[in-house]
Amino acid sequence: MRKAKSLYLTYSTLALALFAAPVAAQPGGLIAELLVDLGQVESKLVGLAEAMPESSYAWRPAEGVRSTAEVFLHVAADNFFLPTVAGTAAPSDTGIKPGDYATVKSYEERKLDKAATIAELKRSFAHLRAAVTATTPARLEDPVEVFGMKSTVRGFWLLATTHVHEHLGQMIAYARSNGVVPPWSR
Repeated sequence: MRKAKSLYLTYSTLALALFAAPVAAQPGGLIAELLVDLGQVESKLVGLAEAMPESSYAWRPAEGVRSTAEVFLHVAADNFFLPTVAGTAAPSDTGIKPGDYATVKSYEERKLDKAATIAELKRSFAHLRAAVTATTPARLEDPVEVFGMKSTVRGFWLLATTHVHEHLGQMIAYARSNGVVPPWSR
C-alpha cells in the first residue's frame, strides 16, 4: 500500500508540475490585462491596414498631417522605441536607438508598400508584447523617465497602450474618410 501511495504521489506531483508550469509562466494582473488589450487593438489596427486599399496609403486629411502609411509606420516605430525605455532594445534592423527619437523619425519616414507596412506593424506588436510580457510584477514600480516625464514602468506601459488606442481612433477616421468600414463593424 505504501508503495502504491508513493507511486501515486510521484505521478500526481509530475502531473502537477507538467500542467502548472505553462500556467505559472503566464503573466498575471496588470500585465495580463495589458496583453489582452494590446491583442485587441493590434487586431483592429492590422484589420484596418489590410482593409484599406493601397491607393489610400498616401491619403492624408490635410497638408502637414500624417498620411495613412505614415500613421501605421508611426505606430510601428513607437512599438519598437517605447520598450527601450523599459530596457528592451529595438531590433537592430530598425535603426531605432534608445533615447534617440531622431532614429524613430528616420524609421517612420521610410517608404514602404502596403504589404511591407503591414508586416512591420505586425512585427512591432510582437516586439511590444514580448517587452510587456518580460516585465515582472516587481519591476512595475521601477522609476522611468519618458519624454521628460517621471513615471513608473507600470505608468509607462499604460502610456504605450493608450498611445496605440489614440492612433486606432485616428485610423478609424481615416478609413471612414476613404469609404472603408472597419472590419469589426460590418
